Amino acid sequence: MRLNRPDRLNALTPNLLSLFLSELDRACAAGARAVLITGEGRAFCSGADLAGEGGIVADLGETLEAWYHPVMTRLAALDIPVVCAVNGPAVGAGVALALAADIVLMARSAYLQLGFVNIGLVPDAGATWLIAKSAGRAKTLEMALLGERMSAEDARDCGLVARIVDDEALFDEALAIARRLAVGPSLAIGLIRKQVAAALNLTQAETLALEAANQSEAGKTADFREGVTAFREKRLPEFRGR
Repeated sequence: MRLNRPDRLNALTPNLLSLFLSELDRACAAGARAVLITGEGRAFCSGADLAGEGGIVADLGETLEAWYHPVMTRLAALDIPVVCAVNGPAVGAGVALALAADIVLMARSAYLQLGFVNIGLVPDAGATWLIAKSAGRAKTLEMALLGERMSAEDARDCGLVARIVDDEALFDEALAIARRLAVGPSLAIGLIRKQVAAALNLTQAETLALEAANQSEAGKTADFREGVTAFREKRLPEFRGR
């Protein structure tokens, strides 16, 4: 999925978010086994289009609840993995959209910026939770209070993104990862992404119980049987997502 408003640095509008959500649902209904998100042009996403459609309204919180939250909630609830290729600047809510992915690759020239404070706003679209859970309180406050740009190297070093890739190789590497995930054991992958998300808020005992429950479910799949058979036969497994 490619954000395609390059003339506005892929700024988010209610229409774009609605289209994103409908395309996501369409792809899942068609049997997609992985999602790849990137931006068109020189930016990933410059955040909300405050100068355009739906930008300045009486209650910005209502806009978030109506248009932004459904997208973030849907991404979190997916049973398939999400890869993001941050091809350029990710600003504001664009940071949240990028970090909502399971595996985030970032172009070497790209940067993240929680610029909300620079215009008298607070981080939104889940950015606070995503950054705090990955980078911790101190880094979240630094990013949110200062509103400065964070380089790709700093984003990787504090645990916000998985890999930095040279600009010209970014999309190909992200696509290769998405394809690898798409031919993987889909049911196990879906359980893994939700298990990790749950573990962020569970105790050790609760996590152990969740792991056992998910392992019981994964152990009954055809993909598990194929994986074991392939291991014994010294060949690559052919997972079917069943």
